[in-house]
Formats: sequence, structure tokens, C-alpha cells
Amino acid sequence: MDHKKIAQELLVAIGGKENVSAAAHCATRLRLVLNDESVVDQAKLDQMDEVKGTFSTGGQFQIILGSGTVNVVYKHFAALTGQTEMSTSDVKDAATKKLNPIQRFVKMLSDIFVPIIPAIVAGGLLMGLNNVLTASDLFIEGKSLVDANPEMADLAALINTFANAAFVFLPILIGFSATKRFGGNPYLGATLGMLMVHPDLLNGYGYGAALLKHEIPVWNIFGLEIEKVGYQGSVLPVLAASFILAKIETYLRKVVPSALDNLLTPLFSIFITGILTFTLVGPVTRSAGNLLTDGIVWMYDTTGVIGGIIFGLFYAPIVITEMHHSFIAVETQLLADLVKTGGSFIFVIAAMSNVAQGAATLAVLKTTKNAKIKGTASAAGISALLGITEPAMFGINLKLRYPFIGAITGAAVASGFVTLFKVKATALGAAGLPGIISIHPDVILYYIIGMAISFVVAFFVTVVLAKREAKKAGNSQSEQAA
Repeated sequence: MDHKKIAQELLVAIGGKENVSAAAHCATRLRLVLNDESVVDQAKLDQMDEVKGTFSTGGQFQIILGSGTVNVVYKHFAALTGQTEMSTSDVKDAATKKLNPIQRFVKMLSDIFVPIIPAIVAGGLLMGLNNVLTASDLFIEGKSLVDANPEMADLAALINTFANAAFVFLPILIGFSATKRFGGNPYLGATLGMLMVHPDLLNGYGYGAALLKHEIPVWNIFGLEIEKVGYQGSVLPVLAASFILAKIETYLRKVVPSALDNLLTPLFSIFITGILTFTLVGPVTRSAGNLLTDGIVWMYDTTGVIGGIIFGLFYAPIVITEMHHSFIAVETQLLADLVKTGGSFIFVIAAMSNVAQGAATLAVLKTTKNAKIKGTASAAGISALLGITEPAMFGINLKLRYPFIGAITGAAVASGFVTLFKVKATALGAAGLPGIISIHPDVILYYIIGMAISFVVAFFVTVVLAKREAKKAGNSQSEQAA
């Protein structure tokens, strides 16, 4: 393989080095920020055997080359364009400048929540394991595994403690990540999070009951009463407080003399933000967060199957715009308050959509005669079934159009089904076939049936549409010959 020649051909296809603003690579993709994506010769890229697919997202034009190839091609590409070595973070920063305000807001949420997802996933999956041990009728009629094996009770209790940790102390994780994203000291953000879940405060989960009984503890400071209530499992309050903390710290760094900076800036940053959090920001955003959660749950419960079908139909188009990253904050809130919400329906519908994308891609594998498309579709289809849809969606389904129609049809039908049976996830994870371990034990069977429906419908519709496309192409050739 002549990697230098590949780099040269890629450069010509994307409009020359003058069109390249930034470039980096990840494990499989060349990530570019182009000055003008409209000049890209997509047909030329599609004809290159080494190119497994292309897509544009978040201000980046990405070319899928595969592991082992992309890093060598990038070296020649960087030399040809005069680009210095850049990280994917550098490219993301450059791409952000091209985004509109809504896209920037979504990216901000993604930057905050993506780093803490592993902790939430670990806690959620442990919660799922605890449910397997304690759920009645799952393996033994009328009993749970713990009921049948009392010696496992402490094991279940231990797992439950491990599972709850990430959600009980969620403000600490968000405080660290959000303050860092907003330009402040992340350790001050973590301290703010600790303050919001301090054991001296009334546990946030007990706030509703204490409010009904008029037993909310307060600080009485010169006649001003401040509620001593924690923010366990909350999202909006700590996001807002972290933003304020970062801005106060940044301002103080500018006005406090350098000799006193390390002493006074952290002191006033935490004290001022803490006062604002418990007097104004916390109560307002707690109410807003509760309204948001209640609204989402109400919409899900009220619209039922119709709502599920609509959400499933539009989930993949939402992914194209990257707006789905905004769902992370909502899902985190749903999972943090499982007693109230029962879990996340968003994860389940995402899984139905991902499986449908994989099924449509595998249908293309079955029907197409194009060797290059077959090569891409085989790996991309399996990847989508496992929860990674970018290669399938951007490399096959959107490019050919009709598989995408088949995929969103399958997703819509399956999403209606799982909504009918109230299938919800108790954890985040891979939204696809492996997602079964994230589902509440009582509805695992319906999740499996939903995935089967998604696969079958998407596959069948795509095959039907493929035959129609082939027939159109045959008729067009006949007319040209005549």
C-alpha cells in the first residue's frame, strides 16, 4: 500500500492544502477541519478502495481509513499540508469555532458528561447486578436469588453500596468535570460538589418527605433562613453552581494581588458560590430539574406508543445533528432518581435505533454487488448491532439513502413496542445487543423481542427498497440504451 499516494489523493479530493484548517487522527479516522466542505469531491473519495467511509459531524470532516493505515497516512498528509502534529482535542477546539450556538451548547454538555460516563456506567451495571440478585420470579418462582440463598444477602448489600456511590456523590463528579470545562479549577469544583452532598445536610432524596412534614432544617443567619438540604443525585444545580464558581474564580484571579491569590481566591470562590448555591441557585435549579424530569416522565407515560414511535423514528436523524449528546444530562437525571422514574427509556430507544441501523447495513451486504460496499457493510453492520453506529450510518445507510429509511422504520416500530411494555434501563452502557445487562430484570424479555422486531423490520424494508432501487436502475439503463 502506497500511503503517500493515498495521502496525495485524499488531499486533492478535499480541495487541496489551502482547504485544510486542522488535522488529526484517532484509531481509525482522519479528522479534518475544512475551510469549505462544499468543495470536497465525494465521488472521488468513494472510489478510493482505502476509504471505508466519510461523514461530517461537529464541524469535522472525518475519513474512515481503518486502524494501522490511518496513522501512516496521517504522517504523509501532515507533511503535504504543512500541519503540525495535533491531537483530536486540538481539532475539536478548532471545529467548535464553526458551530452555531445550539451546537456549542450540546458540545458543552457532551464535554462535561462524557468523561464521567464510565463511573455512571459502572454504578448502573452494578445496580443491574443487584437487581438480578434481588428480583423475585426472575430465576425462581416467588423468590429472588437472595431469598433462596440467604448467604448471598451481604453480597447483594455490598454490591448495592458500590452501585449507589456514583449517584449519591454525583455532584462531585459533575462539579469536577463542569468546572474544568468552564475554565475553573476542577478541584474547587469537586469541593463544591462535596459541599452539596455534605452529611450535615438533609439528604436530597428525603427532601420531599421533609417538606410535607415541615421538618426541613435551616441555618438562621441574622434572620435569614437558609435550607440545609443536600443535592444528591442532582444535575442542574451543580451545573449552574459550577459555572458560577468558574466565573467567580476567573474574575478573582484578575483582581486579587498575586501574592494573595492562592490564599484568597479559593476562599472567596467557594464561600461566595456556596452562599449563592444554597440561597438562590440550588432551590431554583432543583425546582427546574424536578419539572424537567416530571415533564419527561409525563410525556413518556402520556404519549405512550405513539410517542415511542415518533422518538424512535427521529432518533437517528437527531444523532446526525449530534443533538443526542444533550440526552446524556437527561439520562443521568433519570438514572439518579430510579425510584421516581424507573430508569431511562432514552437508552432503550437508542438501542432499538442502533440495532435497526445495523440490520439495514447487513441487508445492504446481502443485496449489493459492489465489493467495496460489501467490505464496509460487513464490519459496520456488526459494529452497529454492538452500539457503534457511525460507520454504518455515515458509511452506508445515509450514502445510499434507502437503508436509512429502512433503519428508521425498524427503529420506529420497535420503539413503539418497548414503550408499550414500559421497558427501561437502570444503567448506561452499549446501546445495542450488549445493552441487555443494563435493562431492568422484569422487562428483559421485552427488550430482546424489541431488538428482534427492530432487526427484522429494518432488514426486510431495506431489502424491499434495494430491489426497487435495482429495478429503477435497470429501467434507467434500458431507457438510455433505447
